Amino acid sequence: MQRVLFLSIVLLLFTACSSEDSVSNEELLKEAAEVNKAPQKKISNEVIGDLIKSIPSPLEISFLIKETNKVYDPTLLNDARNSSMYTTSYNKALNLGIYGTDLGYISLYSHTADAISYISALRNLSDQLGIGQFYDFDQIKHLALNANNVDSLLYLTTKNFEDINNYLHQKNRSEQSVLILTGGWLEALHLSCKIAQKTDNKALLDRIAEQKVIFEQIYLMLDNYAYDPKIEGLVQQMKPLKAVFDQITITYTEKEQKVKEVDGVLSFESERESVVHYNPEQILQIGKLVENIRASVI
Repeated sequence: MQRVLFLSIVLLLFTACSSEDSVSNEELLKEAAEVNKAPQKKISNEVIGDLIKSIPSPLEISFLIKETNKVYDPTLLNDARNSSMYTTSYNKALNLGIYGTDLGYISLYSHTADAISYISALRNLSDQLGIGQFYDFDQIKHLALNANNVDSLLYLTTKNFEDINNYLHQKNRSEQSVLILTGGWLEALHLSCKIAQKTDNKALLDRIAEQKVIFEQIYLMLDNYAYDPKIEGLVQQMKPLKAVFDQITITYTEKEQKVKEVDGVLSFESERESVVHYNPEQILQIGKLVENIRASVI
């Protein structure tokens, strides 16, 4: 309503003024048009920041992948040489997230040569996005080359992403944080689905189905930036995946409360046990849809 009123006032001024004011009036009309075309966000940057912080690192699923499948398979990863193909900030941010997850996978199997290539890809994309200063690549390299340091690598990369997220938030570039997170999550789900197809491991299948919760948050955040045509295209691609996840249900059972004492103060803690309900066909569909989305991204 305010925009319509503003535009009406501009039009009235235009008809009432003399030809000497035509230039300034045209500028006002242009400004009014820009106001009407301004991006419409549904969620504030503050809420987006809280949502991002609540989502666990995609690297966490790498531990389960290693336990499930002992064989290292580099064909599952996005080739590090592809990093030179990405020319838009949209593609760079998504694939920065993908390479981060790939590096976590590589580190679990201690493949030195591949780790160095992926660190180089991460460095190139992060520098191009103007966030390379938040990565300690010497430390990442040291940790990535030793499978015993994966816990430390997880901590370091999580800390790096928190710093990047804060920086992008301050620069009004929160959508890039969302894209980096989306890329990392998408790659983790891709790896999980591929390995689940080979092993049929129940723990891994359960974890894939449980991604329903994280997917809903990611979908919500992406939709917030759907005024960007590229992100809108990604949202549209994810709608079939959303339809499958909507069929999966998770039930929660409250467990007995526990009394905990902290600094002499008693508090009650309650735990919930979750059970995910899905069928094999749904996991198969998720795998196929994730492959289609990932193919368009890499």
